[in-house]
Formats: sequence, C-alpha cells, structure tokens
Amino acid sequence: MDGELDEAIRKLAWLNFDCSRNELGSCVARLTELKILLTKFPSLPPTFQMTPNAVEELKFARVVYEFAVILSMEMKDQEAFERDLVQLKGFYMDTRGMIPPSPDEYPILGLNLMRLLAGNRIAEFHTELELLPLGALHHPCIKYAVELEQAFMEGTYRLINDRKAVPHESYRYFMDLLAETIRDEIADCSGQAYDHLPVNDAMEMLMFSSDQQLLEYISERQHEWEVQNCSVLFHMAKSQPRVGVHSFKLIKQSLCYAQELEQVV
Repeated sequence: MDGELDEAIRKLAWLNFDCSRNELGSCVARLTELKILLTKFPSLPPTFQMTPNAVEELKFARVVYEFAVILSMEMKDQEAFERDLVQLKGFYMDTRGMIPPSPDEYPILGLNLMRLLAGNRIAEFHTELELLPLGALHHPCIKYAVELEQAFMEGTYRLINDRKAVPHESYRYFMDLLAETIRDEIADCSGQAYDHLPVNDAMEMLMFSSDQQLLEYISERQHEWEVQNCSVLFHMAKSQPRVGVHSFKLIKQSLCYAQELEQVV
C-alpha cells in the first residue's frame, strides 16, 4: 500500500502543476486517475479499515475531493460540484476525531451555501446550514453566506454592494450567478407591474450597459417580451390579471436593489 500511496502523491503533485498552469483538461484527466486510485485504499469510507496508513490515506483522499470541488467550480460544472461535494462531505463528517480538520472545510461548505443561494434554493440552504456544527457559524465564510441570505430575506441586500466583504476569492463565481438570479427576479416583477417600458428605462432597471445586451436578454424571453417603437412590451402582463399595489411595492424594492447591485456587476 505504501507504493500506491506514493504513486497517488506523485499524481497529486502533477495535478497541482497542471492547475497552476490552468490546464483544465489535464486536471480533469489526472483527477479521474486519482479517484480510481483511491478505490484501492482500504481505509476510506465506507469500510474505514484502520490500516497503518489509514490517517495518511484519509487526509490524502480528502485533499483530492477538495481539489475536485474547486475544479468543478472553475469549470462552471455545477453537477460535478454537487457530486464531488457529496463525496467530500463524507470525509468532513465521518472522519471527525480520526484525522485533523481541514482548513478548507468551512470555505468549501460556505461555497456550497453560496451556490444554493445563487440558485434560489433557500430551503436546501437552510437544510445544509442545520447540518453544520454551531461553531461553524462563527467562521467568516459561513457567516458571510448566512448574513447574505438574511439580507435577502429582509430586502436590504446590503452586502451585495461590498465586494471587499467577500471572504474567499472562489465565492465570486457564485456572486456573479447570484446577480443573474436577481436580474431575473427584477425582470419578473417588471413584467407584472408594467405593460411596457422605454428601452432606456429597461436597460437601467436590468443593469445593462448597451442595447445589444438588453436585446440578447429579451431574445431568451421571446415568448414573454418584445421590442416595438423603442419600448419593451411585456406580454405576460397582458395575459395575466394586474395584481395592483403589491406589484408596485415589489418593483420599488427591485429598483432599489438594482441601484445597489449595479456597483457589483
């Protein structure tokens, strides 16, 4: 087993080298090789056989899956992110007391909270939060995700303004996704509150810097919106009953949010 562990360590070194050169294709291939090699380690879940190399094998496997989670995010592959995270959480939760905690545990679990928030998966966000130890809530990465979610629920969005408050560089990808989610929310509120808007007003509201960006966005909503005579027509506003004052409250909140979010995107 020493030979297999040594081989895995060499492969991990090459993986680090490829990642440093941003050669994502090579990284994926080497990561696959490493995952296959991990299946030969008897100390890994679900067996947890306490071999002489058990501690080193568990620590090594955890590092590999941490690499996998970060790499999947770099490749913007959320399905792979979710699969690798499931594997990684087994090492975080099932090996407590067996190996030292990883310094990357809470940054990665906080990254997962950001992913759920960006996808508007609030129920899953709270489920994941409840699974964390109480002490995790004091970690900057977890605390940031929690405060951001609370700000959304309050409708203040105060943390969106401050890019410097982001506790980890890897969080920026999901912050960008979150901005897209919010734009869609603003668009839905606009469509219910108005029959039409001037193109310039729609651009400002949706935080676009050019007509082309707005037109591309509208093309994705071709069954709901169209542009005529320098105005954006919201077809869904015509096909559904107007919902009155409540929609205007929503649009007012969205406009306030747009002004704050514009500083980010």
